[in-house]
Amino acid sequence: MTRTTSTRYAIFCKKIALLIPLILMLASCSTQDWKDLSKLTNSDDAKDYAKKKGDYYKNNPQKITTDLKKIQQLFSKLEGNVREKWGDQENDFPTKQVYVKYTNQYQDKVIVNFDKNYLRVETIAQKGYLQRLQNLMVQALLAPDDPNEVDMFSDKPYKITNKEPFLYNQVKDKDNQPIRWQWRANRYAKTFVAADIKSKNANQKKVFYVEIPLVEKSQEIRSYKYASLIQQASKKYNIKESLIYAIIETESSFNPYAVSHANAYGLMQVIPSTAGKDVFNLVKKRDDQPTKQYLFNPANNIDTGTAYLHILNTRYLKGVEKERSRHYSIISAYNGGAGNVFKTFHSNRTTAVKVINQKTNQQTYDQLTQKNPIAEARHYLYKVIKFEDKFLQTHL
Repeated sequence: MTRTTSTRYAIFCKKIALLIPLILMLASCSTQDWKDLSKLTNSDDAKDYAKKKGDYYKNNPQKITTDLKKIQQLFSKLEGNVREKWGDQENDFPTKQVYVKYTNQYQDKVIVNFDKNYLRVETIAQKGYLQRLQNLMVQALLAPDDPNEVDMFSDKPYKITNKEPFLYNQVKDKDNQPIRWQWRANRYAKTFVAADIKSKNANQKKVFYVEIPLVEKSQEIRSYKYASLIQQASKKYNIKESLIYAIIETESSFNPYAVSHANAYGLMQVIPSTAGKDVFNLVKKRDDQPTKQYLFNPANNIDTGTAYLHILNTRYLKGVEKERSRHYSIISAYNGGAGNVFKTFHSNRTTAVKVINQKTNQQTYDQLTQKNPIAEARHYLYKVIKFEDKFLQTHL
């Protein structure tokens, strides 16, 4: 970087350190995100975290400011509208594993928690709350499977279509049948909501809500929907299906609506200006980058995420000779960047590759899970390998 660019970058790093509490508040970060971000107390720490998002940011520090501003504005607007209605205790925001949608002037909300496997509808309306919850349950059960048809950052109503719903087969009615059509959703909501409505106090108001569990193995059901897309991407880019499945499970729990504070979208949590831009430039020979709408499309997202794994395998980490060691390195790099994989072994990239090639596969794994500069990347490798092993055991 030039001195001017470096100065501008340093200024940004100071700014991002000051903005950390706001980002955390707006985006409902994961526990690991909180741990990593809470350490960014100076510009050097912020710089390291920024590098985690890709070497593109390192060389284009002005892009970090732009991207941060966009995601901050998006969450800030939502946060302001939500806190005005719900206060500080009962506000929820969309994350990688939690789907959240507000409607009716932000008085009603739907939450689908894929980690804890439940659907909950809530309202702070003090009159007519039973009918509102019933209507909200119907909307949740029939919500479209296409994230581009739902505005997660406003209170715009759902667009109910005749297409297969997002939660199809993940909630079943009293006849143990999946809910596909409006008549069945109406019947289910009318019966279930009236019988199971509960209330709690928040922000000097009563919150009325109903919570239902998703069916057992709902994550497997979601994963089946993307089997053909994963197979296509696997063959196209010569990446193992097991790895694609494991990364999707780790990144989003197969939630196509997944968003994060890091400006990552969709099933494989692709960041447009880093991995997305690399794929467009190096694979698709385009000089732009994918949009949020592009990445919310599951086919585009899986193709882009897998193409980035291909780039890591054939370009950035191609010097790693042992296939298994390269596999571990690719997984770590997908989360924490190739630069931090190299730094795990040596400050010089060429030397780092030589060091990796001198190690056994187990030694490479141990070092990446213990000494990667990014704490999240250390745990990330462990999780992906665990999910990959699970896939291989259940699909062979």
